[in-house]
Amino acid sequence: MFKTAKRNDRWLLAVLSCAAVTLTILFAGGLTTAFGQIQKAAATAPAPPAASTFAGYKGVKIGTPMTDARAKLGKAKDTSDVEDYFVFSDNESAQVLYDADKTVKVISINYVGSNAGAPSPKDVLGEDAEVKPDGSIYKMVKFPKAGYWICYNKTAGDDPLVMITVQKLGPGQ
Repeated sequence: MFKTAKRNDRWLLAVLSCAAVTLTILFAGGLTTAFGQIQKAAATAPAPPAASTFAGYKGVKIGTPMTDARAKLGKAKDTSDVEDYFVFSDNESAQVLYDADKTVKVISINYVGSNAGAPSPKDVLGEDAEVKPDGSIYKMVKFPKAGYWICYNKTAGDDPLVMITVQKLGPGQ
């Protein structure tokens, strides 16, 4: 039970970390300043690649039909018409969410522990990500031509959580 609580705490910490980064951007210098910085960065940043080097998880990609995803990932611990939760080991799990057309719209993979076998940011995003002094990493890259974005989030500490999320872009994103 302690191990599960610790993992749930790490998952919550990762989600809160993503939310904190977003709120900091929006409110630290005001919306106008943040928007101006985003526009400036977008104007000077190189165009994102058409697609990530990340070829999906265990053969499952955004747009994969539900039946194919389930066949490739095996038996889910929990399943429904809109999402499946898979546990592959004490250190690796994945959640897959499905669109109304029964195709994959989100893949979220979690690796827990220093030897959990998580891929590097470069393997996932196609580029390196800044490692903060505490060892944590957060980077999100949009791939508009491919129709998805990927977020790589690693918590600090000796027993980190790496969460890789791939999500279908919505209209206008």
